[in-house]
Amino acid sequence: MKGVMIFGNKGKLSPQYVGPYLILRRVGKVSYELEMPNELASMHLVFHVSMLRKCVGDPTSIVPLEGLGVKEKLSYEEVPVELLDRQVKKLLS
Repeated sequence: MKGVMIFGNKGKLSPQYVGPYLILRRVGKVSYELEMPNELASMHLVFHVSMLRKCVGDPTSIVPLEGLGVKEKLSYEEVPVELLDRQVKKLLS
């Protein structure tokens, strides 16, 4: 498709929708202006209502960014929460 911006991967694995973004104002009867991040500044800010989806989210599932400990190499330390299974093997001598 000509003139369509693809987010991330191409094909089946490309995301169908990106967001959620804040609606700034209603431009016409069926168009809205959205607040977009700087990465998407090249994209037009006004969208037809058929291109938008309602964001139904659970506010309790939002993880605060302040608590995340991401290192400069974009790695993190996994901390086990619970041991689910344990095996003790005896070596024959």
